[in-house]
Amino acid sequence: MLIRYGGAMFRPCIDLRSGQVVQIVGATLSDNALAEGTVATNHVSQHPARWFAQTYRDDELLGGHVIMLGAGNESAARSALAAWPGGMQVGGGISADNAQQWLDAGASHVIMTSWLFVDGAFSQERLDAAVAAVGRDRIVIDLSCRPRDGAYWVVTDRWQVFTTLQVDNATLSRLSEGCAEFLVHGVEVEGLAQGIDLDLVSLLAEGSPIPCTYAGGAQSIDDLHTVHKMSHGRVDLTVGSALDLFGGGRVRYADCVEFNRTHR
Repeated sequence: MLIRYGGAMFRPCIDLRSGQVVQIVGATLSDNALAEGTVATNHVSQHPARWFAQTYRDDELLGGHVIMLGAGNESAARSALAAWPGGMQVGGGISADNAQQWLDAGASHVIMTSWLFVDGAFSQERLDAAVAAVGRDRIVIDLSCRPRDGAYWVVTDRWQVFTTLQVDNATLSRLSEGCAEFLVHGVEVEGLAQGIDLDLVSLLAEGSPIPCTYAGGAQSIDDLHTVHKMSHGRVDLTVGSALDLFGGGRVRYADCVEFNRTHR
């Protein structure tokens, strides 16, 4: 089942590490940190992934994402997708070869990240292969980025490796031909709950011709209203570490649900 939805909304998330739902500080994520358990972590939930998916389903929150941070998360991801069939996207290790398997498991879309890059360069050939495998309408391209030299550049491999792909209007326009949505983490502020990257939100609002979700730094319900207003309803927002659902004390999950109901 493929559920379609509009923009200008709160998008929920389920981030998985070693099968547990967590909130991390994005800039500290790496393969070594995952292996050694040294990723800066804001929250480890006592609830399983399935519980979060059921909660989002009950509150009719569409278009959220399940992200697998490293190995050992497939079972938890599948349980979440089964609890909210067609209601959530999935990312983490997705390629043209396994994309259909995740759609069959209940994902509405597959989120593609590092696999789309070869030696730091974006591979149009790989994107074409993904489109041939599952169709443009089921693909989300993750353009999570970090600033450098006055521009934003996509980073891959646990957000540690700068690629040669700049996030700008031309890139957003070109890549929109091969996907249904963009997911963009502001990596420098991800997990800090100290404010969103307004310059990046503005860039996405101006340049993205397709639905786009921004994540990173949200610290209050006002951020949801700000993103909605400054993007004219064209960019959605994910709230992570500040959300009470993840142990945060700054944003009430109930307020985010009400925001969606009001703006639906």
